[in-house]
Amino acid sequence: MRNIKDEPNLNQKKVLLRLDLNVPLHNGKITDTTRIDKILPTIKFLLKNNTKIIILSHVGRPKGKVVNELSLKPICESLKNKLNHNIRLISKNIKEINSADLFNTHDEKIVILENLRFYEEEEKNDNEFARHLASLADIYVNDAFSCSHRAHASIFEITKFIPSYAGLQLNIEIDALTKITSEILRPITCIIGGSKISSKIDIIKNLISKLDNIIIVGGMANNILKYKGYEIGKSIQESDCDQIIEEIFTLSKKESCKIIYPEDVVVGKDLNGSPEIKELNNVSKDELILDIGPKTIKVINQLIEGSSTILWNGPAGYFENPSFSKGSMEIAKKIVEKNKNNKIYSVAGGGDTVALLNSVGATSHFNFVSTAGGAFLEYLEGKELPGIKALN
Repeated sequence: MRNIKDEPNLNQKKVLLRLDLNVPLHNGKITDTTRIDKILPTIKFLLKNNTKIIILSHVGRPKGKVVNELSLKPICESLKNKLNHNIRLISKNIKEINSADLFNTHDEKIVILENLRFYEEEEKNDNEFARHLASLADIYVNDAFSCSHRAHASIFEITKFIPSYAGLQLNIEIDALTKITSEILRPITCIIGGSKISSKIDIIKNLISKLDNIIIVGGMANNILKYKGYEIGKSIQESDCDQIIEEIFTLSKKESCKIIYPEDVVVGKDLNGSPEIKELNNVSKDELILDIGPKTIKVINQLIEGSSTILWNGPAGYFENPSFSKGSMEIAKKIVEKNKNNKIYSVAGGGDTVALLNSVGATSHFNFVSTAGGAFLEYLEGKELPGIKALN
């Protein structure tokens, strides 16, 4: 896999730079800039080598339609401030842009094209859309490891039409995860949470043979609680999961991997409601499960205490509301405590997990923190990621 540092002649080259700038937004404001901060070294390297940079990215899931709230405008403003550099957002239809349209003046160095997922061709990995993107530049750089598990046009198909390289951050992520997978110490505990349920259940099945404990929390756990016959009220859940969950438990017994799920929960009437600790058999039909309870926290902390390696992807509850953040905070606190004593190797991945760790100042107390969620887990599974395969 060629790294952008391996290219001997970058002077005056137009570079298509695929980034993951899918940062959390609230009322048009960025609430966590980690994904932006991590890619600044690549942009600075390209500027230093006198290139012209065309940034490609997406935000959210507009499903092929223009959604003004998911514009890259706030990201463009943030990059301007962080780089102290003029950057122009081009809102014109990407399919109507020509290479000659991109830079207005000789001095202009960076432009950003509007949200790639405003175009259905992006997620369909459309050949012609990829060919058109490639026509805008001389070389392509993928510095979006967190998107590299997707066979999308700007990640996979584009590499067929243009000399392609890995960015600096993508290389850092792969080097770190390769180290983890090749030098991992047992017992290994993996905490999987968050609300992206369907995208993780198959991953859990594939990880079972590699792990000693899998702790399932957050929206993920509601499916298991429902499968076990408990009332989950209005909580987030995925339909038609019973067979997969049954397979998970059967496989975990065969592979001697322990599956842990909540023993008690914290509920609210709505996302802004008051928290109430409840036993599993006491949840009402009009309640939402929004965090793990104190018994579950105690069990998880004991497992962390007995682990040599901890992998964490996804918060334990609706941490955006402090009333439902205790489970996630206690997990973070326990891992940091073990890490400070050099008694554990800790890895966290995923945008929400990173935002949580940043909010409590815990990021620097983990051995490695990746902004990737799905790509992080799929790499640990041993899967070949489409974006990496394309660069190879």
